[in-house]
Amino acid sequence: MLELIGEANTAALIGLFGGIALGLAARIGRFCTLGAIEDALYGADTRRMKMWGIAIGVAIIGVHVAISTGLFDSAETAYLDRVWNPLGTIIGGLMFGYGMALSGNCGYGALARLGGGDLRSFVIVLVMGLSAYFVMSGPLAYARVWLFPEVTGAGSPQGVTQLLEEFGIAPLLTGLCIGSALILLAVARSDMRPSGKQCLWAAVVGLAVVSGWVGTYWVAMTGFDAEPIETHTFAAPIGDTIIYTMTASGNALSFSVGSVFGVVIGAALGSYSKGHFRWEACEDPRELRRQIFGAAIMGPGAILAVGCSVGQGISAFSVLAFSAPVAFVSIFLGAAIGLRQLIAGFAPAE
Repeated sequence: MLELIGEANTAALIGLFGGIALGLAARIGRFCTLGAIEDALYGADTRRMKMWGIAIGVAIIGVHVAISTGLFDSAETAYLDRVWNPLGTIIGGLMFGYGMALSGNCGYGALARLGGGDLRSFVIVLVMGLSAYFVMSGPLAYARVWLFPEVTGAGSPQGVTQLLEEFGIAPLLTGLCIGSALILLAVARSDMRPSGKQCLWAAVVGLAVVSGWVGTYWVAMTGFDAEPIETHTFAAPIGDTIIYTMTASGNALSFSVGSVFGVVIGAALGSYSKGHFRWEACEDPRELRRQIFGAAIMGPGAILAVGCSVGQGISAFSVLAFSAPVAFVSIFLGAAIGLRQLIAGFAPAE
C-alpha cells in the first residue's frame, strides 16, 4: 500500500476509517463527553460516563497487547516523549472543560453534530481549530512556550507502564490489569450498567484509538518519510484540516485530516441510518455568541493540556500517561463549572 499511494495517504486512510467508526459511535451509540458529564451531574445517570471507562479500558488493553507483540512503541508518542507539565495540564483541562460546556460540545462532538446537519457546530469547529493554532503556532505561541516550557526527549518515565517496567513488570501485565479493572468497574452495578449496545460502541471507540496508534506506527517504521506516530484527538487536527482545505494543492494529506473528515462522514452515515439528519441553524444570536466564546476557550485549553477530551481522555489514557487522569479530572471540573453557570447560575439560593 505504501508503494501505491504513499505514506501520507496511507496514514490519512487509517485516520479516515478510525474517524468513521468514531462518528458512528457518536451518532448511533450516543458516545459524548459533555453528555456523559451532564447525565452524571444532573440526571443521576452514569451509564454514558461508564462508556468512557469501557472505551479507555479497551484502548489500554489493545495498546499494551500491541506493545507486547512489537506492533507499537508507546515511548514514541507525544504524550510520553516530553516532560509532563502538570500546571499546563490542569489549566488547559479546566479551560477546555469550561469552554466545552459553554459551546455545548467538544471538538469531537461538534464534528459529530456537524455530520448530522447542525450548522452551529460548523462555527464551533472553525473557531476551535483557529484558536488552537493561535496558541500552538500563532501570535501567542511564544507566550505559551515561555509560560509552559516544552521539553522533549524525557529521560525519566512519563507514564505508568514505563515506570512499572523499571521494576520488572511487563507492559502486557500492566495493561491487562488496569484495562480490565476499568471495564469491570464500568459494568459492576446492574442498575447503572451500560447496555450491550452502549458497551459495543464504547469498545469501538477504544479500538479506533488503538488502530490509530498501530497504523501510524506501522507507516512510520515501514515507510521512508518521517510520518508522526499519532491517534485520534480533535483540537490541533481540526486546525490542520482547515489549513489543508486551503492549501491542498501544495500540501499533503495526514492522519489528522483523515480522522476529522472520517468523523463527519461517520456521523452523517449514522444520522441518515437513524433518520435524524436535518439541517439546523442558530436562531438566537446570544446562544451563538456563547458557543463561539466557548470554542475560543476550548482550542487553547486543548493545546495547553496537550489533548482534548478524546486526546487526553482516551488516547493518552491508552498509553497510561501520567497526564491523562489529571487532564480528565480537570476537564470534568471545568465542564461542571460551565454547566453550573448555564443551568443554575452562580447566584446564591435564597
